[in-house]
Amino acid sequence: MAIRSMTGFARATGTLPDGTPFTWELRSVNGRGLDVRLRLPGGLDVLEAPLKEAAAARFARGNVSASLTVKREDRAPRLVLDPAALERALALVMDLSARMPGAASPRPEAVLALPGVLRTEVEVPDEAAEGARRAAVSEGFGEALADLFAARAAEGARLHAILSTLLDEIESLRVQAVEEAARQPVAHRERLEVSLRDLLEGERRVPEERLAAEVALLAARSDVREELDRLGAHVEAARALLAEAAPVGRKLEFLTQEFGRESNTLGAKAGSLALTRLSLELKAAVERLREQAANVE
Repeated sequence: MAIRSMTGFARATGTLPDGTPFTWELRSVNGRGLDVRLRLPGGLDVLEAPLKEAAAARFARGNVSASLTVKREDRAPRLVLDPAALERALALVMDLSARMPGAASPRPEAVLALPGVLRTEVEVPDEAAEGARRAAVSEGFGEALADLFAARAAEGARLHAILSTLLDEIESLRVQAVEEAARQPVAHRERLEVSLRDLLEGERRVPEERLAAEVALLAARSDVREELDRLGAHVEAARALLAEAAPVGRKLEFLTQEFGRESNTLGAKAGSLALTRLSLELKAAVERLREQAANVE
């Protein structure tokens, strides 16, 4: 049971070097190819390319959405004094006081409130700390990828059972159709004889050789042996694909199209109600097979 699904979910948590917790959430759904979309907090955009490469090393198909949440405590910005701006402000205040005898001395908080005297502290990037932060995030992403891979494999095991059951159903219907198709020439002859007897109303009989030729023509038009043989070959090919270790979703989807083509032709050429009923049941089973195959990586 080597096939894998394209659907799955995984979550992984971790802690940054400064103690800040983070959470990765990965979701995967069906896709024609591999499409990885990342949602990263500011400052971690540089990780986008290597993280996508890590996902591509794990998966061949599927739309994968990965979201990183970093829980940070809200901290008020730290204010620091700008000595040069303070000196300039004090010089202006003292000059103004000298020009206004008797004026009250300026209060310290008023001086500090002047533009530029206090400024928000700018943290100098620490390359070593940033490297450790990115490494922790990448490691958490790797754990989430492993969990997502396991989830898709588990879903693939369930898909394998469903697909195998559907293939068994299609093969059973095919065998019944083979048996019914073998009875068609006799049924054609009986129906033709009845039709001719009613039409001629007991008059001159149709020559036996002419009757045989008409029956042979009808049988050729409704011959479905090739379609049924190809259906059997498709069933065996699908079972072989389910046993492969490599991603087989695209091949399986193409094969289900061939299943549909043969079942449609069988219905069009059916020469009896029983065979028509079997072709309809085959179409329904093939459609269920196609829907499930769309989930295979």
